[in-house]
Amino acid sequence: MAKTLTSAIGVDLGRYSLKSVLLQKKGGNRYVVTHFASLPVTEAVERTPGMLGSEIKALVKQMGGSAKGCAVAVSSPGALMRIIEQPETPPEILRDALRLNGTALMNQDCKNFVLDCVDCDVPAAGAAQPAAGAHSSAALRRYLVAGLPRTEVAQLTESFALGGLGNVSNLHLAPLVVFNAFEFAQPDVFNNQAFFLIDFGHMSSTMMIGARRELSLIRTVEFGGKSFVEALCALSGESSETVLAALGNDDEVMIEYARMALMALTREIGSSIGFFEGRREETISNIWVSGGLARNATLLRLLGEELRMPCQPWVALERCELNVSTSKRAQLAEEMLDYSIACGAAAQLLNA
Repeated sequence: MAKTLTSAIGVDLGRYSLKSVLLQKKGGNRYVVTHFASLPVTEAVERTPGMLGSEIKALVKQMGGSAKGCAVAVSSPGALMRIIEQPETPPEILRDALRLNGTALMNQDCKNFVLDCVDCDVPAAGAAQPAAGAHSSAALRRYLVAGLPRTEVAQLTESFALGGLGNVSNLHLAPLVVFNAFEFAQPDVFNNQAFFLIDFGHMSSTMMIGARRELSLIRTVEFGGKSFVEALCALSGESSETVLAALGNDDEVMIEYARMALMALTREIGSSIGFFEGRREETISNIWVSGGLARNATLLRLLGEELRMPCQPWVALERCELNVSTSKRAQLAEEMLDYSIACGAAAQLLNA
């Protein structure tokens, strides 16, 4: 029987920065962050395993500490994430079926992907279970299908070895780790309410809707921190530093430009919420925001005004006690929003 892990490293392999945390699990459901690190990386079209391995090695050295377990979250434009409906099928059998005939099952050839499948439908508390041996051809269940190209997984495995991460036991897609990190950070909301998550990335953002532990919708939209700032620069004719300063000072003209820049995003969010609420007798009353733009109070206020509901940031590390060196406490307090994915990956491994 495998020994239960009491500490784990979570690594967030972003396309523009790498982040890591070392998380310890104590008695009484307590979690303690003892080490962390962040490393900006070169914006390259393709990073070779050697390049990524060197970056991982530098990240681990900067972080310090050690743990027996490690989980890695990957942001990749080649990732596959889809919710499909199928008759009830064991996930391992569905995974094999997708490899053999993905085109028929979800209109995509999956032969060259490393896949995982998870049942999305969580039975409600007290719900009657079907009798043993009972089957219904009309009953469909929802499965989350996620994967990465096989060549990319092989390159990542090589990078982990070159970077000194010989203890990687879990490899996840970063957008899905956001969902699990939210469970870690806000268990009451996750277990008992319908909720909308948006994680702002550099080039794109991920929107997810959940309801009482169940993932109902996941979408990636081409809107991120870079495109938002570029839109403000194009509308105002000013530099990125100038537009961000003006936005922070609640400049009226820049506020209106920001509303225009957010218009397509708010339309996507509104249509996703409308789709969910139209199919289920549940209401979403709050938007939970993570990622770099979540620290911009003006943007959160504008989103809330346009969507007519509160938009608030959430931070996975707020669930944890902080036991980092005194010299790094101020840095971690300022950068807490950036570590939710790394923290979520480590927490998921500790609770497996």
